[in-house]
Amino acid sequence: MSAARETALRVLISCRTNGAWADAALQAQLRRDGVTGADAALCSRLVYGVLQNQLLLDHYIGAFCSQRPDHLQPPLLDILRLGAYQIVYLDKIPDRAAVNESVELAKRFKRGQAAGLVNAVLRKLAQNKHDLPAIPDRDEIRYLSIRYSHPRWLVKRLLPLLGREETETFLAANNSVAPLTVQVNPLKTTVEALCADLTETGITVRPHAWVPGCLELSGTGDLTALPAFREGRLLVQDPAASLVAQAAGIAPGQRVLDVCAAPGGKSFSAAFAMGDRGSVTACDLHENKLVRIRQGAERLGIACVETTAADGRSFRPEWEGAFDTVLVDAPCSGLGIIRKKPDVRYKKADDLFALPVIQSAILDNAARYVKPGGVLLYSTCTILPEENQQITDVFLAEHPDFAREAMSLPLPVGKAEGQMTFWPQRHETDGFYICRMKRQA
Repeated sequence: MSAARETALRVLISCRTNGAWADAALQAQLRRDGVTGADAALCSRLVYGVLQNQLLLDHYIGAFCSQRPDHLQPPLLDILRLGAYQIVYLDKIPDRAAVNESVELAKRFKRGQAAGLVNAVLRKLAQNKHDLPAIPDRDEIRYLSIRYSHPRWLVKRLLPLLGREETETFLAANNSVAPLTVQVNPLKTTVEALCADLTETGITVRPHAWVPGCLELSGTGDLTALPAFREGRLLVQDPAASLVAQAAGIAPGQRVLDVCAAPGGKSFSAAFAMGDRGSVTACDLHENKLVRIRQGAERLGIACVETTAADGRSFRPEWEGAFDTVLVDAPCSGLGIIRKKPDVRYKKADDLFALPVIQSAILDNAARYVKPGGVLLYSTCTILPEENQQITDVFLAEHPDFAREAMSLPLPVGKAEGQMTFWPQRHETDGFYICRMKRQA
């Protein structure tokens, strides 16, 4: 039996039973099972493919199964989803191989009766793969939810924000493969030199469409094994996230506080903008995350970043009014990075809706650290107003000494009036929100 498929099944089981995030669970399971090379690539494709298309796969499975998919005992449904994904989406895998491997998984993880059901359902699906059951389109929300495998509550929320056409474009973008984007480290190299070095090693390099200093890479293999990575000439960072330092107007010699710093990308971008002159205090609650920030700073050749354990909601009197710029990259629902973390969409809505209380508490506390005339920069990797504009609107209503201030971003975006939401289907970035607020001098 293929190691890729068995490992993929274990990852899906971990996500379902332990609430694990797919990216972390995948990497951990690949290491435990010793899966590398082509098998590791196939395993990753299977895990992300199933998660990206889960509701649609269930629709197809349900059409050929005597039981409703949600009535099937785990991990039987996981096995059927893996098989169905291979049949529907992976042309290079013969249907018989997808069926037979799924049957073997059922024998190993369930019992003979389950193997018979898997065999029957997937054979029917393979026989009808060119005439798959249609999705009823009378109910717009239900249709979009199944077609693009997003929860109904999210589709319902997006329609008044974006309209039908752009909602569908956004949902489709979430099921596409996100490009690997990196930020050039200006402390160690230039865009031209890094492009030349990477191209010489056979990597395809494309400058981002509109964010200077960001590159899209393909064909990297294990990125961490590249000399350019090990030597700290690049930082893996989405273009929208890399704009935080520019939006905040960070300059050499400033004192900067990053209150929710892990894994360190915003702190590192701030250090780049400062030319490593000044100080960046990077905070997190957990020492293991602070260790990663220190390791990242060392790899990138950054000396101005220092770490400290701190809760963004707890006041530190010694920091009051002490910083030129305070960055609040608040914990959020992550609905802007579904392309990279497809399982975000399946988290419980009630858990996500509790986040604004935490976001507001962190923002209120962080504001006390901004010196008069300084900048407070709030950001998230989500696209819902409840976590973005509504948070900053309430904050500004309660803090009259702060006001939104225009920020200069690269063209074609250009000048933004104090806040900006980025969308993957519009800007070729993650979904991301930035709001720049200035404290009165």
